[in-house]
Amino acid sequence: MTYEDDGNHYGFTLSDELIMIRDQVRRFMREEVKPIEDKLPHDATKCSPEDEARLRGIAEEMGLGRLNIPPEYGGQENDCMIRCVVNEEASKCRLGGYRPALGAIRRGPPNIIWRGTPEQIHKYGIPCVEGNMTGYMAITEPTGGSDPRNNIHTRAVKKGDKWILNGRKMWITYAGEADWGVIFARSREAENGRPPEITAFIVEPGFPGISFEPIPVIRPLYPYEITLDNCEVPEENVLGEVGAGFGVAEQWLVAGRMPYAAGCIGMAQEALDMACGWVKQRDSQRGLLADKQAIQWMIADSETELRAARMLVYEAASLSDRGGNAKVLASSCKLFGTETAFRVVDRAIQMFGGMGVAREMPLERWLRELRIKRIGEGPSEVHRMVIARDKLKNTEGGVYFG
Repeated sequence: MTYEDDGNHYGFTLSDELIMIRDQVRRFMREEVKPIEDKLPHDATKCSPEDEARLRGIAEEMGLGRLNIPPEYGGQENDCMIRCVVNEEASKCRLGGYRPALGAIRRGPPNIIWRGTPEQIHKYGIPCVEGNMTGYMAITEPTGGSDPRNNIHTRAVKKGDKWILNGRKMWITYAGEADWGVIFARSREAENGRPPEITAFIVEPGFPGISFEPIPVIRPLYPYEITLDNCEVPEENVLGEVGAGFGVAEQWLVAGRMPYAAGCIGMAQEALDMACGWVKQRDSQRGLLADKQAIQWMIADSETELRAARMLVYEAASLSDRGGNAKVLASSCKLFGTETAFRVVDRAIQMFGGMGVAREMPLERWLRELRIKRIGEGPSEVHRMVIARDKLKNTEGGVYFG
């Protein structure tokens, strides 16, 4: 990767393969996705099943249907960078916050399913790859979700050949619509200075004792509250080892933060590009809006921040693809990517004026989506703590205080 103008003013040049993939997704978004999206209501959460199936077929032909899937199940090696490049471009649509490319590029199952037994993989993972099932992850509870080891109070008790789960999960996207999910619960309390044991369980909506309730929020795609009232889970549905769920959860969270940030950057980049087109044609007193210093400063700040956010994402994705520990860099991506994207979209709305909050534009919807994304996958404050603690732990004091 070199720092030079690639013709798109993004400030870097990717490998030839990644440039080809990026440009391919851009054409797909322009020629296939946008004409369908233009016909959808402003707050639609999906397109018709027929349109989605057609788009997914095209994505499969492009080789983009199996991202986030291990190679042995038809996926690609070292695909974090690919997923980031694709997710940025696929999020440049009105539904981009939670349905990039209108669902054409499958999310795949929660990636921890590949840590399961062969039977679990073939029952739950493979059908997601083939588009016949969807899954979700449920960590957050009414007490919070940013410190899962200590904030998970859902209990799991072994009874014969079943585990009995009791508790509640909150703010779980897709839970009420999915075919299965992974619930994290305490299987042993903290004792003798040891933290509580957390175990992962695969649940289905038909299991006795599980129910779902949508939670209305500012975005059109509502998350769910899950209630577990003596929910019976078969022993064979323990995912991984008993007591090892915390490590599984952390791996899943870290792996998802780079593409998550990339999607936010994509929405913000599109908002900025739209605003640039607008101010170059919008007359104001004594000239175009583009000639005003206040407007130029908003554009300069936005473009600089987006380039910095993108480079953070690519640094973290590259490290992950090399097998490195990207935990802290992933926190930096999530923090800076979501905060930057929110600021940039807010500035774009300001440059558009009243038109910026009109429902015929995607900007106000993106602002709502991005407000939530500053909380989802761990709020900004938690990621600041992760970054600061790592810096303090690994810094001796520099030249003058070392």
